Amino acid sequence: MIHGMLIAAAHANMQPFAKDTEIAPIRSRGDQYRPLLMFLAAGLAAALLTLAFVVIGGEVAEGDTRGFDTQLLHFAQTLRVAHPGIAGVMRDLSGLGSTTVLTLFTLLAVSYLVIVSQRVTALLVASSVISGLILVSAFKSLYGRLRPDGALADILVPGMSFPSGHASMSAIVFLTLGALIAATRDSVAERAFVFATATLLTLLVGISRIVLGVHWTTDVIGGWAFGAGWGLLWLLLARYVVRRRLADQRKVGARHTT
Repeated sequence: MIHGMLIAAAHANMQPFAKDTEIAPIRSRGDQYRPLLMFLAAGLAAALLTLAFVVIGGEVAEGDTRGFDTQLLHFAQTLRVAHPGIAGVMRDLSGLGSTTVLTLFTLLAVSYLVIVSQRVTALLVASSVISGLILVSAFKSLYGRLRPDGALADILVPGMSFPSGHASMSAIVFLTLGALIAATRDSVAERAFVFATATLLTLLVGISRIVLGVHWTTDVIGGWAFGAGWGLLWLLLARYVVRRRLADQRKVGARHTT
């Protein structure tokens, strides 16, 4: 689902997030409406993801998800008891969504974008991650949802529960970087592989938190919705800013040639 929502961003003429000083080629008349349509589709996807987060948050606040969450929490505990080795695997996968790992990914990506003269995109990527982290903390305080009983969890984790920080931030980081990488590839198969990889990493991190019993299932689903929607909004903003800069450069170039 998240893969389907995010793939519109890479197709919305974000290609290839040109250098800040580079003028993109002018499209033919027959292609002029395609970027707009894809941009609108990506915007709709972001709106739907945001709505999904709001709806899930409302259900959580009213306690309507308690039965569903409790059932899956007990199922996760049963799964760990029946297959003792699965807990270690889930802890490893959970580490992919840790603050340390995601910060490292973000720093490397931002550094690379600066090196290749895509400073605007680098700034927007950093801003999306930092603002996302702030919002997740704010949401946790706002909803004030307690984590599952420690007796039913594999490990004890402090802090509030909704939305899952691991699920939210892995969605923002992995899907954003996946969209940026996919936007540089011409092959549909290559773009699909990049998105599938980013989506798989995001899903595995969230699932690991459920199996370990440190989050309710709706914490993770809400985190996925928020993270994917927030990342997509920043990708759309990055596309808009870069295209505006290129348009301004074309105007300056046209004045110099007349």
